[in-house]
Amino acid sequence: MVLDQHTGGGVSPFGISLTFGASVTLMILVFNKSSGAHFNPAVTLGFSMVGLFPKKEILPYIISQLFGAIAASILLRFLFPANENLGATLPLGSEGQSFFLELVLTFLLIWIVLWFSQTTKLMPFTALAIGLTVGLEAYFGGPISGASMNPARSIAPAIVSGHLESLWVYISAPILGTVIAVVGWKYPSVFDGF
Repeated sequence: MVLDQHTGGGVSPFGISLTFGASVTLMILVFNKSSGAHFNPAVTLGFSMVGLFPKKEILPYIISQLFGAIAASILLRFLFPANENLGATLPLGSEGQSFFLELVLTFLLIWIVLWFSQTTKLMPFTALAIGLTVGLEAYFGGPISGASMNPARSIAPAIVSGHLESLWVYISAPILGTVIAVVGWKYPSVFDGF
């Protein structure tokens, strides 16, 4: 996003979404065995809620996720000192619109993460499915809400750039989206009427 701004749109919305999806796919493939590829506090929370992640590890993981995201934002500040936002997620419309969109995007992401990672036949495709989901959501949701789906990804550039306005959207919506996804995954009959 910062490079796209720096080059006057040279990366393009498609390039940004492709980068998001491909980088998530590659990071899952590289780090899955060592850490479970938890880059997103929403994923860590979701896995803990369904009993797939130890509760005592939640805080250390979230601290690590925030530390990594803040380090990346500081690097962006160093490389692009004139950039005001540093990739901060900010609503292009109303906060309510972005809140609802982030809730839905996170719900879909967590649902797919759980579905693919816990279904034996689908496990080999987990990294690709999650990367495609992130990429598609970034492409369609990015122009409206920034398509964060990840509190750490929003908190870090907000702190480093000083753009704390609307940060509540990018913390609360992913948490609520995760809770709804977990309920739906554990109790699929909840959604039978939809």
